[in-house]
Amino acid sequence: MTWRAPFVALVLGAMLFALPERTMPTAHAWGFYGHKRINRMACFTLPPEMFGFYKRHIDFISDHAVDPDRRRYAVEGEAQRHYIDIDHYAHGGVDPFEVMPRKWSDAVAKYTEDTLQAYGIVPWHVDVMFGRLVNAFQRGDVDRILKYSTELGHYVGDAHVPLHTTENYNGQLTDQYGIHAFWESRIPELSAENYDHLVGRATYVDRPLEVAWEAVQASHAHLDSVFGIEKRLSREFPEDKKYVFEDRGRSGMRTYSREFTLAYEHAMGDMVEQRMNASIITLGNLWYSAWVNAGQPDLTRMEDKEVSDSLKAVLKAEEELYRENQKGYGRDHE
Repeated sequence: MTWRAPFVALVLGAMLFALPERTMPTAHAWGFYGHKRINRMACFTLPPEMFGFYKRHIDFISDHAVDPDRRRYAVEGEAQRHYIDIDHYAHGGVDPFEVMPRKWSDAVAKYTEDTLQAYGIVPWHVDVMFGRLVNAFQRGDVDRILKYSTELGHYVGDAHVPLHTTENYNGQLTDQYGIHAFWESRIPELSAENYDHLVGRATYVDRPLEVAWEAVQASHAHLDSVFGIEKRLSREFPEDKKYVFEDRGRSGMRTYSREFTLAYEHAMGDMVEQRMNASIITLGNLWYSAWVNAGQPDLTRMEDKEVSDSLKAVLKAEEELYRENQKGYGRDHE
């Protein structure tokens, strides 16, 4: 049996996965629905030597894709791992990607760690999580392989969101407040079931930090369209056509209308689908590369191992803190 046949069949089945969560009004990068979908679909990019293990644990990898967002409600210092306000470094009209050192030690020497933490560290944290995953593969530690694979997916997804690369992260500086949840949550909720996520097979990358920076730079290049198109369409749509009220849990919530959302997505040229697909293949590449760097351990020996009770307890405690707390550390995008 070829690799392609089960790959396609499983992808088609995975398209039925997960309705968007509608009870929590606060949006995170890609929303809960988008993050779960990215992690799930990345599993189908893997070669046969890895696919059995990831398929066996695909529900864990999908369901816990949002754990880093939940952790913001319990751990100070988590929030800045999800973004980088790269335009903060564009003083005097310089290209921030030209002046920002790629290596963490060089960036700290130039700007100080306090400054980097204040304006976000997502590309460096992607590299950190990659290194942790390599070590987990080398140790044959199922708990850590699953935890780091899952969380690496979250940060990779964040790096592919244009609004995670700017100080104007929620349109608060341009009278476009709410654009964050609109771009990364509302659009996938309405359209993602029609997206084509057959992005191909994972390939090896030898410089994961550069991969993370390339994702951030590509995301940042879309910002003019993200803001400019929304501004233009807002002038064309009257208020009662731009917004609607929908039931969200026990209360009504004003949100962007289906008509306005689809018009925005179309005008952007399917940018959201493209950034989601870029997240999926990048994540698959990093999972595969971490496994290769670890010496290609035999994952078939681990397929039947379950997540330990101790890890389940930690994750349950984090989720309870998330449910109990009204506000997390860092910034929200309501």
